[in-house]
This record gives sequence, structure tokens and C-alpha cells, in this order.
Amino acid sequence: MADKQRENHREDVAGRANVEDTPELLAYYEDLERYKAGALWTVANKIEPWEPKSQSEPVVWRYKDLRQHVLRSVELVTPEKAGRRVIYLNNPGRTDVAAAVGWIYGGLQVMNPGEVASAHRHSASAIRFIMEGAGAYTVVDGHKMTLGANDFVLTPNGTWHEHGVEASGSPCIWQDGLDIPFVNAMEANFYEVHPDLSQAVGYEVDDMTRTWGNPGLKPMVGDGWNKGYSPMFKYEWVPTYESLQKYAGCTDGSPFDGVLMEYVNPATNGPVMQTLGASMQMLRPGEATKAHRHTGSGLYHVAKGSGHSIINGKRYDWAEHDIFCVPSWAWHEHVNGSDRDDACLFCLSDLPVMRALGLYREQAFGDNGGNQPLL
Repeated sequence: MADKQRENHREDVAGRANVEDTPELLAYYEDLERYKAGALWTVANKIEPWEPKSQSEPVVWRYKDLRQHVLRSVELVTPEKAGRRVIYLNNPGRTDVAAAVGWIYGGLQVMNPGEVASAHRHSASAIRFIMEGAGAYTVVDGHKMTLGANDFVLTPNGTWHEHGVEASGSPCIWQDGLDIPFVNAMEANFYEVHPDLSQAVGYEVDDMTRTWGNPGLKPMVGDGWNKGYSPMFKYEWVPTYESLQKYAGCTDGSPFDGVLMEYVNPATNGPVMQTLGASMQMLRPGEATKAHRHTGSGLYHVAKGSGHSIINGKRYDWAEHDIFCVPSWAWHEHVNGSDRDDACLFCLSDLPVMRALGLYREQAFGDNGGNQPLL
């Protein structure tokens, strides 16, 4: 058994493990294995890489291709049977954890008028980004939010929530985004179905956005909000786009991201949730950003316009409602394909985790005028 092939990640670099196998060492490793142990120097160079090496691959999920399959699921399964009627985004490098990128799950959910998915709660935090249809709503801990195109809603960790479409509405499709892979990796995920399968609406409709969504103003309510997520469960598209336009009129923007604004918890000015962050960026007509990379994964949704991104030297074209991902530490830059209209990209990320744990790092592409050569 001592001569069987074993891991031994050697590097001929000072300060790195470079131990050559010998019959004595192979026998020693065999002995250690009996005690559920191993020699660090055989795997140290693998588990402590020089820089992050994401298993995720850059992918564009094209809405024009997926939409028909999402709608077909309505004919095949009911919300009652499926729990949630969703087509999930399966990154080729992350199929083992059903992730769209990194530790972020993504999917496309569809509901018909009059349908309601049963109320439940879980340890994972989630957002829903509305793509098409009328009459969609979400109820979170008794607060009901009506939803329109490009609005996004939070269903934070531990909150009871359910989704539906009013009988007077139309078929609705939205993007789900959750930290399920991350919470599972932490071995901390719980799931619970509401005992009544539904929850009563206990507040005025859209009360949380009306209370917390007023620019520059914070409500004086009791001792204030002290939960780890934003009380403004719904973030609407119209004021978001207006804010981007106003900001664009008085800034040159970021050379790497154009006009970028982050959705925040209005009670703390921090991220909307502790494990998931969200932002919206505008690329002005003809704008092309410079390349950079950073720790943390991003799942982008094209809210408006069309263009392309260059990720690790390869071009990926996108159009409205396409979804694409940028893995952690991948070089990326974005280009608006129109010289007349702006383009807007919604991004769901794990940056709150990176920042909270002191793991965030960013680097600009220094060659070729800041732009990547195409491979």
C-alpha cells in the first residue's frame, strides 16, 4: 500500500513545501491515515494558494434562451408540489453545491395569476429581482410588498415569507438570489414551513418602503431598528434609476464601474443583509470601463440596455434580463454597446462577508492602458 499514488503538491520555491516522496515517507503517510491525520506539507501548497483560484466559470445565462423553459415549468409542476417553481442557474464549476457563482445561488422563478407559494423561513438570506409581469407580491413577517419590473425585495435570514401573484395580474418571472451554498458550507442551514402554510398581513401594504425609503429621512419609531438586515424590504426601480441619473450628472464615476450605487440598510448605512450585498451601476452611452479584480463573487442582472463584459480576457455579450457572473479575483471590465442609451447592471454579491471578515482585496489591471487583451 505504501507505493500507491498520493497527493504531494511540491513547488521549487523558497518558503513553499517541496518534500520529495520516499518509500519511508509513503509508509509514514499510510500510518498517519490510520489515525485520520496527514502531513501538511503534502497539501499546503494546494490549500494555501498564491492567490484565489475560483472554481466558478464566467457564464452568461441568456434570458431569450431560458424564458421559454421557465414558462414551460408552469405546465409541468405546481407550486404546491414543487415548493417553489424555479429553474436554477448551475455554474459548471460549482455543480456540487448548485451555485451560480462562488457561494451564491441563483434561479428564475415563475408564478401564474392567483398562485401563492407556501410561507416558510430558513437560515439563508434571499433577494428577488422582478423581471416581467404584473401583480407580484411578497409578504415578509406580515409586511406585504407589491412588486414591479426591476424592483427587488429582501427575504432575510429567519423571516417568514411567501410569494404570490394577484388573480388580476399576469404571469410573473423573477430572479432569486440566495446565500444557500454559503450557509450550507457553514453547516448552519435550517428550513421551516409555516404551520398555517400562509401568514396574515398585519400592516399597511408597502409600509416598510414608505417608512424607510425616504431620502435623507429616518423615522423616529421607538428604539429604532436593531436587526441585522434592512427594514426597507423593497427597493424600487424608479427611484433607483432616478438616483443614478442624478449622480451621473455630477460625477465622472468609477473608472472600473461607471456610475455605481450600493443599496443600503437605511438604519445603519451598511449592506442590505449581513451575507449578501446589492448594487446598481449605470454605464453611460458608449462607456467602457477599465479592468480590475477583487475578492468576492458577483451575479449580474442586466436591468437595462445591452453590451458586453470582458472577464479574464474573454468577451461575454449581454442584453436586457440576461444574467452573468464574475468569479472572485477574476479580471473584469464592462462596455455599454449603445452610443445613445445607458445600460444598467444590478449586482448581487458576497462583498459584505468579504469586508466583515477582512478578506476584501482589489487590484487594477496595470497593462495595456487598463484594458485586457482578448484571448
